Amino acid sequence: MTRAYAGANDVVGVDVDRGALERAAALGIATVWADVEEPLPFDDAAFDVVVAAELLEHLRRPDRLVTEIRRVLRPGGTITGSLPNAYRLKNRLRATVGLSVEQDPTHEHLFRPRDVLGLLDGFEMPRLEFVVGRLVRLGPRQFANVIVFSAQKPG
Repeated sequence: MTRAYAGANDVVGVDVDRGALERAAALGIATVWADVEEPLPFDDAAFDVVVAAELLEHLRRPDRLVTEIRRVLRPGGTITGSLPNAYRLKNRLRATVGLSVEQDPTHEHLFRPRDVLGLLDGFEMPRLEFVVGRLVRLGPRQFANVIVFSAQKPG
C-alpha cells in the first residue's frame, strides 16, 4: 500500500513495529516509531490524508486514534482506511452454531458498518465500500470481507 501512496506524495509511515518501519524506509519514505494508542507525535493540521489500513480493530480505543487523526488532519483533509467486516454472513452463521466469530487473537474489536460510521462521527461525507469476497456483488454488507472507509474533516 505504501508504494501506491509514495509516488508524488510526501508519505510518513507510523508504526510500533520497527521491522515494518525499516521496510517502509527502504521505499524511500519518512518513518516515525510511535504507539498509536498514545497521542500522535505530529502538529495539528499537519496532513492532507491519513490512512488507517487494517489498524483500528487492533486498538483498545480506536475512537481515541480517530480523534487524534482528526487533530492532525488539515481542514478538508481525508481519513481513509480499511478493517475486517466482522459481521459478514459467514461470521453470523459461525456464531449461530456456537463457533467463535473472530479468529485473530490480536483483534480487540469487531466492526459492523454502523460502528465504522460511528467512528467517523464529526467527519463529513463518510463513505463505506465493501470489498473482497466471491459473493460481494450479491450482497456487499453480507459477503464482503473488508470494509473500506473514507471521510473528510470539516473545512
